[in-house]
Amino acid sequence: MPLTPKQINTFTLFKLPSVFFTGVRVTSISEEICTVSVKHRWINQNPFKSMFWAVQGMAAELTTGALVMSCIKESNLKISMLVANNKASFHKKATGRITFVCKDGLKIKEAISQAISTGEGQTCWMKAEGLNEDGIIISVFEFEWTVKVK
Repeated sequence: MPLTPKQINTFTLFKLPSVFFTGVRVTSISEEICTVSVKHRWINQNPFKSMFWAVQGMAAELTTGALVMSCIKESNLKISMLVANNKASFHKKATGRITFVCKDGLKIKEAISQAISTGEGQTCWMKAEGLNEDGIIISVFEFEWTVKVK
């Protein structure tokens, strides 16, 4: 059974408190897609009255990382996961509610399958797009995840 948003959000409270206390929440997760939402508030703003880039990065990474964690859980194996690289681009000021979406669940599932069958570490680039309430892209983050069977 894949992870649920409630399980992931509880995990962030205890293991990633900065994610939890800045208001980053998983709203949905499936085999292919994960959605994370965060609202611009005093706790996560920068001096320019928009969302701090690092909060956007936490939300974006969580969309990709939750998919990795869910695939690992489904495999019933001990598999390590680590971000090796990341890239980001910012297009508009982040105010209001920002929703990050990653649609690369099948890509990481394939990488984990390869890691299991070959016994060698694998890498997978995953993309998360941040959209404002009008559906306009605010920022785009890409994370290179490495996975390896322990």
